Amino acid sequence: MIHRFEVDGVPALHAPRPGRTTAGLVFRVGSADETLARAGITHLVEHLALHRSGVQVHRFNGATGQLHTHFLLEGDDQEIRSFLQSVCESLTALPMDRLETEKAILRTEEAGRGTGAAEATGLWRYGAQGHGLVSYPEWGVPGLDPQTVQHWADTWFTRENAVLWVAGERVPDGLRLPLRPGRRMPAPQPTSALPETPAYFAAGQGQVLFDTVLPRTAAADLYTACLDRELFQDLRQDGGLSYTAGADHAHRGDGVLTVTALADALPEQQDAVLGGFVDVLARLAVAGVDPDTLDALRRRADAAHTAPDTDAARLPGCAADLLLNLPVRSLDEIRAELAAVTAEDVRTVAQQALGNGLLRVPAGRRADWAGYQAAPLHSVAAVEGNRHRSREAGGPDLVIGRAGVSLVREGEAATVRYDACAAYLAWPDGGRRLIGTDGICVEVEPGCFAVDAHTLAGIDAAVPYHAYVRMPPRTAPARPSRSGPAGGSGAGAGAGAAVRSSPAQLAVNMVLTLVAGLFLLFALGGALGADDESRGDPVYWGVLVVAAGIAAALLRSVWRRSRPRRA
Repeated sequence: MIHRFEVDGVPALHAPRPGRTTAGLVFRVGSADETLARAGITHLVEHLALHRSGVQVHRFNGATGQLHTHFLLEGDDQEIRSFLQSVCESLTALPMDRLETEKAILRTEEAGRGTGAAEATGLWRYGAQGHGLVSYPEWGVPGLDPQTVQHWADTWFTRENAVLWVAGERVPDGLRLPLRPGRRMPAPQPTSALPETPAYFAAGQGQVLFDTVLPRTAAADLYTACLDRELFQDLRQDGGLSYTAGADHAHRGDGVLTVTALADALPEQQDAVLGGFVDVLARLAVAGVDPDTLDALRRRADAAHTAPDTDAARLPGCAADLLLNLPVRSLDEIRAELAAVTAEDVRTVAQQALGNGLLRVPAGRRADWAGYQAAPLHSVAAVEGNRHRSREAGGPDLVIGRAGVSLVREGEAATVRYDACAAYLAWPDGGRRLIGTDGICVEVEPGCFAVDAHTLAGIDAAVPYHAYVRMPPRTAPARPSRSGPAGGSGAGAGAGAAVRSSPAQLAVNMVLTLVAGLFLLFALGGALGADDESRGDPVYWGVLVVAAGIAAALLRSVWRRSRPRRA
């Protein structure tokens, strides 16, 4: 049974559990509340707040997610009292003498962080804002000053925006949570960078990934379990195509679940894995789940709710729900909803999942054959303004206008408007990168375009101050990317970086170029070496024109295949 109480105006939850006590202080703030230009500020506050806890024998930690920041500890009563009071006091007066040190620690942490499913799909579904920020590096950290960091802590880390939970035999006496007053912060409204779903994009190698959003219900829980089972059965056990194949879900914070499924694949098996993955999704949406399978999955889920200390294990999630103004349900309510789910309910959820789906296929693959629409790589239109020709053969033109900046080529445009600029990265050497809230990226490299200092200063002045990010010096200017959603999970990830051709693609291009050259030589040789009789023969000239046309078509194909694709 979960009991509710209060400490210094902070709502609190307690569930009995034998052994050492564990306590957690949760705040309703995370990376989704930030802007791209200040990304990492919540994580920095978390690190600073924990510094005064020092090196202790008890176990403590902090974690910053998309919607919540968590401080937790396992220890005896005195240790818990001391830890919670220390964290709260630090939040009201952060140790700014540690600011630069903690910034360096965050950069080191980011450099070693892998790319998860949310990082891979976030910017494509949400853009460069809200839940999509998980896809980007913490670009804001280097430029944060003490006043900005403390103001963020004073605004978000307050008693009205916190919940305490305690799992143990009792609640320690004398708990203190000396936090500043504030207000409960609502979850950010989800944004969208997808004009329609189901959609797909191509990126990376060795993995197929599926992401969808569903109402938070017991039927969605069972659908996730079913999808996990079917992917493992088809791709791992029966097909032997994948080592890792399964599905899981997470709460988005607004009564919605984000369901993520993935399967890995060797290069030679990527097509087979993609086909099998799509088949599983379609089969669940059309045929549903077998009733016996559903009952087995239901029993497994119900057993987790009847295990010892279940209420204690639920405390962090219940605290997060309480901060989002969601009801804290009892185990009896959860089990009753689980028991009421039918096979038809799961099939309906599977259809919703497919309709809302976002599929990541390996680079060079497509999924339009399966009914998925390509996620947009380009903007609807370019801005009006002065055109600057590229110094690279075949490169895009740069258009700089009063409303924004565009890269334009062959009727395709990548545009970032100043009033929708999520971040403006500025390097000392004059390099600039504009990232729109929709995730579209425009690179402005003075070495690639005839952009003088006056024009560059005009862009600097037009971009809103809150989007400006001063970047440290770099060893070499980046090659300009063309367009497309920008982002990356590592500190050195390049936004919208162009993807180079693979060795196989280069070989094909070489063969096509050779064949085109032969046709072109044939046409030119025939035209230059024609005798008097051939000059008057229309069939002779028709053959030469066809040969020249084939050569032109092959060369155009090579040029299109060698164009940089969006990362």
